[in-house]
Amino acid sequence: MLPDELNRFDRTLAILILLQSRKLVKAQDIADRYGVSLRTIYRDIKSLEAAGVPIIGEAGSGYSIMDGYRLPPVMFTKEEAGSFVAAEKLMQKFTDAGLGAYFQSAMNKVKSVLKGQEKDWIAALEKQVWAEPTSELFNKNVPNALDVLFTSIAEGKQVFLHYHSQAAEHAEQRLIEPVGVFHENNRWYLFAFCHLRNDYRQFRTDRILAIHRTDKAFTQKHGSIDDHRKQEAANCPQTRVVIVVEKEIVRFIDDSKKYYGFISQQQIGNEVEMIFMTPTLEGLARWFLMFGDSARIIEPVAFAHCVTTLIEKTRQNLNAWSLHQVVD
Repeated sequence: MLPDELNRFDRTLAILILLQSRKLVKAQDIADRYGVSLRTIYRDIKSLEAAGVPIIGEAGSGYSIMDGYRLPPVMFTKEEAGSFVAAEKLMQKFTDAGLGAYFQSAMNKVKSVLKGQEKDWIAALEKQVWAEPTSELFNKNVPNALDVLFTSIAEGKQVFLHYHSQAAEHAEQRLIEPVGVFHENNRWYLFAFCHLRNDYRQFRTDRILAIHRTDKAFTQKHGSIDDHRKQEAANCPQTRVVIVVEKEIVRFIDDSKKYYGFISQQQIGNEVEMIFMTPTLEGLARWFLMFGDSARIIEPVAFAHCVTTLIEKTRQNLNAWSLHQVVD
């Protein structure tokens, strides 16, 4: 079999599995997933239909498979089986206890259809893969937060929260309409419409003290979380900051720069120019001070003032400490 024919066979099989895993799939989404043209996808769909797969094409909507049609369980390669180990470790450590238990149950079903060789492959890896979050992602007293939120989003039902925000002295009761959840900067966040504030808000999952389902339906359609986050970013004023960092220092800050609005960088001689778009100069300034002895500020003046202010406050605190030591 020629390479092109093999690639087409693999892709067509993958499309069949995709159609079985979803209620409706758009042709453009399939084309984007496999990096081919729409014309190629139409051809692959026709091949599946010719092979007897009952595919239903809905104009302007997408493709689906007739209800009741299923192929026997798909076999996994040992590499695919090995990827389950990483997924399982991440689910155990980076989701709450409730969702982790559901995933464990699903994994047991997946493992049950594996061949002996694939089961041995997983067994050899399971005790050799380790994951650990850098902070508490969920309140241990609320083990089912993600389960409740996922159900709410899928069914369009409101949720009651007992929530203690970072800025508030006391916890508050909130009635919310969850839009979506996302993981960012080593934290899980909930994005929702809050009836108390009558506006959209973000909630950190580790600050949820209690969560309960309600029978109240959503009062409005909220759209996708992607759309809301793009709109939120567009509405948030951003300041362009340009700094120059010694080349030898860059490798030590590569992992953290993305948390502060990093856009791009270019090497200029023995230095690297970095560009940031940040909603808060102070946050970026505090990060900059970690390596400020090996960096320069190009623009704006406001950022330089912010860094100078922090340095001056630090100097005053050190002077006060020195004076206290002399008095003692």
